[in-house]
Formats: sequence, C-alpha cells, structure tokens
Amino acid sequence: MLRPLSRRVLLAAGLAAPALITSRNARASTEVDVELVLAVDVSRSVDAEEMEMQMRGYAEAFRDPRLAEGIAGGPLGAIAVTLFVWSDWNIQHTLVPWMQLDGAASCARFAAALDGASRETYLYTSISGAIDFAATQFGQRFEGLRRVVDISGDGVNNSGRQLAAARAEALDRGIVLNGLAVLDRTPQPSALLAGLPPVDEYYRDEVIGGPGAFLMVAEGYESFSGAVRRKIIREIAALPAQGPLVERAYG
Repeated sequence: MLRPLSRRVLLAAGLAAPALITSRNARASTEVDVELVLAVDVSRSVDAEEMEMQMRGYAEAFRDPRLAEGIAGGPLGAIAVTLFVWSDWNIQHTLVPWMQLDGAASCARFAAALDGASRETYLYTSISGAIDFAATQFGQRFEGLRRVVDISGDGVNNSGRQLAAARAEALDRGIVLNGLAVLDRTPQPSALLAGLPPVDEYYRDEVIGGPGAFLMVAEGYESFSGAVRRKIIREIAALPAQGPLVERAYG
C-alpha cells in the first residue's frame, strides 16, 4: 500500500510545482540601489500654502539633473520611490505609488505625478503611525540594497502609539530613518505653552536612526525646496557613513 500512496504524493507534488513556480515569479522583485519611502506631514500645523511648498519642493527635487546623475552613479543605476502623506495615527494616504527611477525621464514622470497629486491636510501628528505604515511598504515590487524612510514634518508625535516603539521595530528590520524637520517661523501657541522641544532637536534625538541616518533642517517652509533636494540627493548617492548628522538649509 505504501508504493501507490507514494506515487500519488509525487504526482500531486509534480502537478503543484508549476503553480509554485508561477507564484514565485509573480512575486519576483526588481533589484534597485535604494527603496526610498517619502513620508510627508499633512497635520493641522501645515496650512494650504505650506502643503503646496512641500509638494512643489519634492517635484523640483526630482527635476534636478543632479538627482538623475546621483541615481546613475549607484551600483545598479536605479532606485525605487513612493510618496505618502500622513497625519493622525490612522491616516496615511499614498499619493504616488512605487516607481522605478533610472534616469532623467523617469524622474520627470515622478515629478509630474507629484504635480498632479491631491493637496490635503488633517489634524494630529502621528510620526509613529507614519513609521509603521512606511515599514509595510518595502518589498512589494522592488528589492533595495538599502531601505530608507524620509520623514518630513514640523511637529512632535501626539497621536498613536509610542514613537520609541515604532522606531525600534523599524530599525530592527534594517530600515534607515532619515528626517526633514521644518522649523515653522510661526509655531502653534499650544506647542509653546506645552514646553515642547525644538522640532530639529526632537527629530535628531527621537526620530532618525540606522546606519548613516541624518537630519536635514529647513529653516522655514521657504527653505523646504532646497532642503529636500539636498536631502534626496544625499540619500541616493552617498555611502551610509558619509556626511554630518545634521544639515541645515536656509531660504
């Protein structure tokens, strides 16, 4: 009785093999130098004008020829990028899904997608929620030599779970957390009354982490465009050990 049973098992395995191969091929990922997740703060401290400055700043960064040159200089000559906006612990909206960038033309397409993306703002500031959401975005279509989350914002975590826990879990998964802190020239009165730390110090001490992690500080939203351009160029082109921990951009 064992011999016929063995034949049936082998036959079943043989019939299943093509399905397994097809499934693996469907999940095959394209290798890139960096998987870069751009996480953009749209909490209530970001007004309509500042939101437009952020989106325009990202679009201008991807139109900068130095960015395409930086991509070309990588080992594989390609990166993958996606962008989502975040606010409350349960609000994260992907505006531009994953795209492979391997030259000026694809960078221009990403910039055009940003031009056409919705502009939206919400209420609270959940950096922990943004990190948790960003961590789930990796490995969907691409496999990067590095996985980087670029978190931009102008406030501290005030929604969702503890930031330290979200940060630790992301770092344990090998994700690098970089920050782009915007120093708002007109901070919310509630922040002043609560005695909260300066946003740049908060991002430096509580948000960024991982090999080569760094913080870019925009001195006001009018400095955002230059800050994001310098930041992304550094993220895609530099070795993890290069560059200062904190850089500043002035309008």
